[in-house]
Amino acid sequence: MRFFVIKKSFLITIVLCIIAGLGGWYVVNKGVVPTTGKPSEEEKLVYNMITSEFTTKLDDGTEIEAYRFDPGTITVPKGKVITLSIFGVNGSEHPYSIEGTDINGVIKKGEETLIDVKFDKAGVYKLICSTHSHHNGHHSPPMVAYIYVY
Repeated sequence: MRFFVIKKSFLITIVLCIIAGLGGWYVVNKGVVPTTGKPSEEEKLVYNMITSEFTTKLDDGTEIEAYRFDPGTITVPKGKVITLSIFGVNGSEHPYSIEGTDINGVIKKGEETLIDVKFDKAGVYKLICSTHSHHNGHHSPPMVAYIYVY
C-alpha cells in the first residue's frame, strides 16, 4: 500500500497561491460594469448634444469657420420615443430640421432644446441646421448630425 505524503510547507504554499489568485481576480474585476446593452423598456432615452464652432485663418487672412453638432452621429432604436437634448454653445441660433420628419425648430445659444421624437422606420436621418448648410450659398461645410435608427 502506497501513501501520498504532503508536507505542511507545500500545503501552505498551495493555499496561499489559491488565495493570491482569488485576490488578484477580485482586484482586476472589481467595479467592472457593462458599458453597452439594451436599455430597459422603462428607461427614458436621452441623447445629449451640443452645437460647436471651429474657426481658423487661411494664409491670405481669410477667416473660415465650421459649425457642427457634437456628437455628430448617434444610434437610436426604432419605435421608441427618444429625447434629443441639444445645448447651444456656439452661434446665436441654429434653425434645425430632421430630414424625413416634420420636426423643426431653433436651438439658441445658452439654452437647452429638448426634442422628443420617435422613428418608426430604420435608416439614417439627418439633423440639419439650415443656417449652416451648403444649400444656402455658404462656403463652409454643412452642420449636420446623423441619426442611425436600428
